[in-house]
Amino acid sequence: MKVLPFTEAHHLPAAVAAVREVLASHGVVVVPTETFYGLAVNPHHPEAVARVFAMKGREASKALLVVAANVEQAQELAVIPELWRKRLRSVWPAPLTVVFPARQPLPGSGRTVAVRVPAHDLLRSLLHDVGPLTATSANLSKKPPARRPEELGLLAAEVDLLLDGGETPGGTPSTLVDATVTPPRVLRSGCFPVPVSWLQGPEQTAT
Repeated sequence: MKVLPFTEAHHLPAAVAAVREVLASHGVVVVPTETFYGLAVNPHHPEAVARVFAMKGREASKALLVVAANVEQAQELAVIPELWRKRLRSVWPAPLTVVFPARQPLPGSGRTVAVRVPAHDLLRSLLHDVGPLTATSANLSKKPPARRPEELGLLAAEVDLLLDGGETPGGTPSTLVDATVTPPRVLRSGCFPVPVSWLQGPEQTAT
């Protein structure tokens, strides 16, 4: 496993080059987020996505969430209605993950995709350059997610690149909201408080 520092802006060029190289070979990168470390691969590559499921021992029915640099980049993967674009621009970046219809079926996600813009400045800068990435927590299924590189355990031997951002904040995972149903519903309560108004009434579906 190659390790690169990822705490300062001047670390970004080397990180971008290394991540692009790993993604080109369908490899797996460990990246820091605003909560825990995540396993990052190109969400369009079936081989890479399958590798993440195998590494984690994750059930195939549990889709991998994706992180993006901004709402516009998230729309490359998800069909986000205008009402939700306005809502998310008012709160993102934040530990809020929202499920939308996928623009095209994705390996490991199918016809829907869970996306968020992470509240981690350096990670967003990376995503701006390399595109959206998966960011499922870096841990074996049903085990605690890693806050520090030392907590990767057995995964350390299977990933190709670690962007070492030091200790992440940890806490509760991102809040997960399903916006594909009416009214929307909270699938996982996390560290972001969802406004009650978002979960009430018929949703606008124009895109």
